[in-house]
Amino acid sequence: MEQTFELNRTCRKLIAPFLEDFTLDQLNAIPEGFSNNLFWNIAHVVVTQQLLIYKLSGLPMLVSDELVDKYKKGSKPEQAATQAEVDQIKSLLFDLVDQTQADYGSGIFTQFTEYPTSSGFVLKNVKDAMAYNNFHEGLHLGIIMSLKKLV
Repeated sequence: MEQTFELNRTCRKLIAPFLEDFTLDQLNAIPEGFSNNLFWNIAHVVVTQQLLIYKLSGLPMLVSDELVDKYKKGSKPEQAATQAEVDQIKSLLFDLVDQTQADYGSGIFTQFTEYPTSSGFVLKNVKDAMAYNNFHEGLHLGIIMSLKKLV
């Protein structure tokens, strides 16, 4: 499992600079032909990790329900993100990976609700969820890299 967590950190190391190198206006810009922006994609990976790993394991998520509602699958930016929201996501980006690894090590993930993903892969346990999460974050990293050229 060490590699799974390291892969998650690697993806997030590639995502994190966008929160530093792009202005708030650039993070909030929705290019023509897209339904979301750089910031939505980054916040979405943070929220999705919590839904896939904690919620499906029947555990309390480490992010607020408000954050989940704003950035879960099927949502779209309804208003511009603030600098405070950017700072919050910036702090959660790595803290949540570290906490998930610690929680996994302590054995709290003892149950799991099977979940068929939109890509057709069925998650049967928390290890599946962690592996799928890395796949999901890689997809969104690709979208982020496409968006950066348009903002």
